[in-house]
Amino acid sequence: MAFDGVTISALISEIKNKTIGGRIDKIYQPERDEIILGIRSQGTGYKLLLTANPSNPKLHFTQISRENPLDPPLFCMVMRKHIQGGKIIDIKQQNFDRIVNIYIEALDEMGDYSVKNLIIEIMGRHSNIILTDHSGTILDCIKHITHDKSSVREVLPGKQYEMPPAQNKINTLMLDRQNFMSLMGENGAKKAQAFIYQNYSGISPIMATEICTRADIYSDDFIESLTPSQAERLYLSFEALVKDIKDENFSPCLIKDEKNKAVDFFPITPHFGIVEKYESMSALVEDFYKSRDFAYRINQKTQDLKKLITQNIERCVKKKEIQLRTLKDIENRDKLRLYGELITANIYSIKKGMTLVSLVNFYSESGETVDIELDGDLSPSENAQKYFKAYNKAKRTYLALQEQISSNEEELTYLEGVLTSVNNCINEQDIREIRQELIDEGYIKKVKNLKNRTAKRKSSPMHFVSSDGYDIYVGKNNVQNDELTLKFAKPRDMWLHTKIIPGSHVIVVSKGEKIPDTTLNEAALLSAYFSKARNSTMVPVDYTEKRNVKKPNGAKPGMVIYETNRTAYMNPSEEEVNKIKRVD
Repeated sequence: MAFDGVTISALISEIKNKTIGGRIDKIYQPERDEIILGIRSQGTGYKLLLTANPSNPKLHFTQISRENPLDPPLFCMVMRKHIQGGKIIDIKQQNFDRIVNIYIEALDEMGDYSVKNLIIEIMGRHSNIILTDHSGTILDCIKHITHDKSSVREVLPGKQYEMPPAQNKINTLMLDRQNFMSLMGENGAKKAQAFIYQNYSGISPIMATEICTRADIYSDDFIESLTPSQAERLYLSFEALVKDIKDENFSPCLIKDEKNKAVDFFPITPHFGIVEKYESMSALVEDFYKSRDFAYRINQKTQDLKKLITQNIERCVKKKEIQLRTLKDIENRDKLRLYGELITANIYSIKKGMTLVSLVNFYSESGETVDIELDGDLSPSENAQKYFKAYNKAKRTYLALQEQISSNEEELTYLEGVLTSVNNCINEQDIREIRQELIDEGYIKKVKNLKNRTAKRKSSPMHFVSSDGYDIYVGKNNVQNDELTLKFAKPRDMWLHTKIIPGSHVIVVSKGEKIPDTTLNEAALLSAYFSKARNSTMVPVDYTEKRNVKKPNGAKPGMVIYETNRTAYMNPSEEEVNKIKRVD
């Protein structure tokens, strides 16, 4: 369901009923495009979330705790200055569109009461949160829109607030039979669905389809093809929806598919899908967008890490290509030594000035003749030394390459593992720990004199309980992987990891018992899912008792060696993973 006028109307109805007359006692800005208002109303506390992020802009009550920055951003400070302690006196929806005005009565700098207007524009990537004074002058906005960004409308402190450009649509709440029928006559070439959402404000295409369905007509029927009876039914269906909106008769619903997966939400009961009723529109919206919001925020906060890690992976890959080319160039190094020895053995039969000599290879059982190029300016002895020198150089290069290739391969494996850990992050603490690990490993420059004014709690591995009742722990980064494997796990606990594939360390607590196959299978599934091979099939997962796992001296975080293992082949599936009990 698009965040259209109907959805916003349902949310405003809920928010108004609970907050009108309430006071704003706290204001936070956990993200650069997100504000939370702590409201005390009728003896109850509410947290109202306003977000202008381009992916999922919205407003609703929230129950999710968010971490706030140590230093409040400027917009948050301006909000606190002007409306903290203020009373909410009204909330309005402009022209049944995606613009909401929250009117707040608060003391101004002179100690007099004045009304401030907090405006939330829910318009995709153009979404914004704007605070104006009683005269409409912008005090500040969460996104500053200069003339360079938009030639249509500037949104800046000190400017007079202007509404976004009109779309020339009719206010849905002003629906009129005569006007509706007249419009139908003018839009005969349009399909029924398009006719509704293109002419009336706040109606999304899917809501227009629902109106058509309730009227028992197809949404792609052309208006000119409708009979008078169908046209009347279409109007009555639309009119019934408008009446429900005016009467605040909403019925929040989550729509699921045949696999019980949430696919949409509606502020009214729709005529499609498997419907799950909700008591609150805010709870419905928060549940529906929870995973999307999380993915968006985590992606925002890890973009720089992913870029850094990817650049280093590309560097390692290029280095590997060069190393392999060099290795190929010196693969015939033993011939250089052979040529030197054959020249030395036949030194008296070779004359200075010769550029090619054919000599019998006495090292070969077949005794074939070998053609050897010579430098005519060098003596036979000097030619032999030239080949020996080239051989020794190639030999040193080969020995150095073996070490470099091994080191580069280890670094490449490590970086791919860190990238997998970044993709498995579930909160900001996980991101901080990975960032710190990269600082410790020298991939990120350490910032000096940076004061850590708050003690950051250590994040914990993911904790699952198998269907047999065994605890399963999954590391989310290399720090946790080392903790789990080297400090937490006991010798007889089971250790699992994808074979030669970056991923999490998984520990099954054995409780001194033989671990059932069902639990091992679930642990192997988790190991495959929380790895680079999440989207693959037949993923090999090695498992062995923890006592068989060792960490080599000087190895990078998360790197271990093991022996006497067995291998299971798993098909990772989010649906199957979700069946395993998760302990928060």
